[in-house]
Amino acid sequence: MTEVLRVAAGELSADEIIDALNEGQRILVDVEVAGGDHEVVLRYDGETYHCDTPTNLHRHSDESGMRGCVRRMGYASDDG
Repeated sequence: MTEVLRVAAGELSADEIIDALNEGQRILVDVEVAGGDHEVVLRYDGETYHCDTPTNLHRHSDESGMRGCVRRMGYASDDG
């Protein structure tokens, strides 16, 4: 069973998120969008990084794409 890590947006750096995903953890990120609380699921299946939002599923074929996504979307802190 995959270990699940629940965090608030900005709680972890991009490096910490990528490291956790590469170690097999699934990350649930609590975010506030348009005045509502939502959950985003980040995961890595060994080939593709997935960012599953309430409205869309983003896929990234490499670590740098996922790193850019979590920074751009505000899921990661500004460190690392």
